[in-house]
Amino acid sequence: MSSSKQALRSRIRSIRSTKKITSAMEMISNVKLFRQRQKMEKNRIYSAKLKSIVSEIIAKNSQIESSFQIKNKKDNEVVFVMCSDLGLAGAYNANILKKLKEEVKPTSEIVVIGTKLRSLIQSNGFKVANESISSDMIDFNYLQKLLAKYIHLFQLGKIGKISILYTRFINTMNFEPTLETLLPLNVSHQKEIQEHVETLFEPNAQELLDTVIPMMLNSILYAHWLESATAEQGSRRVAMKTATDNANELAEQLQLEYNKLRQATITQEITEIVSGANVAK
Repeated sequence: MSSSKQALRSRIRSIRSTKKITSAMEMISNVKLFRQRQKMEKNRIYSAKLKSIVSEIIAKNSQIESSFQIKNKKDNEVVFVMCSDLGLAGAYNANILKKLKEEVKPTSEIVVIGTKLRSLIQSNGFKVANESISSDMIDFNYLQKLLAKYIHLFQLGKIGKISILYTRFINTMNFEPTLETLLPLNVSHQKEIQEHVETLFEPNAQELLDTVIPMMLNSILYAHWLESATAEQGSRRVAMKTATDNANELAEQLQLEYNKLRQATITQEITEIVSGANVAK
């Protein structure tokens, strides 16, 4: 019985030690989530403005067809996949991998942003086109250079489609893996304009589109990366909070079991002392 008590004490100490780690990680993730969310929301203003400009130009110049809108005969696809560098983020990476396997053809070329899923994506038969890059090292300029290569190939007709697989940040508790087409542009979603506003395009609408659309595409890719990074911290915060709560619950159960065992030992010892005293009489 003493060995059982010792084992319980050891487990309780171990669980409480783990709880300290998960609690600290929860606090860190909470701080990172706050900072990352601020960056994401500030960038949304710029991204939304670019989309608004492109929407207005396309809607008011329907006779113009940009090279970014043309669907070519190629059926090959390039998919930018946003994942994390680290684990301990609940189902964050697993959901991205599941979405990839369900909705992306194995023949697609994958550009992985983050290191956690790189080997798993390759082991599932997908071709990873880029070198390994940590998501912590990503910035707007890096993504811009990376995307420029594939935009050029799309305009040459060598790529049929460019997509982004990222985690959409719904709120601090809900995150959704989302596959979005970047190119060709879907004009049907570009009609939200104010008809009463008269806009003059200088030098002309075609040149403006050729300039503004690449800016918008870069902005969308960067915005989705920021959203994925925010969702990662949110997922990790939720996972660490759940782990901390579970550690608390388990520690309480083991403490109760230990107290019962200790009480039983004390009761047995008292019984033996009383019995010994009666025999002595």
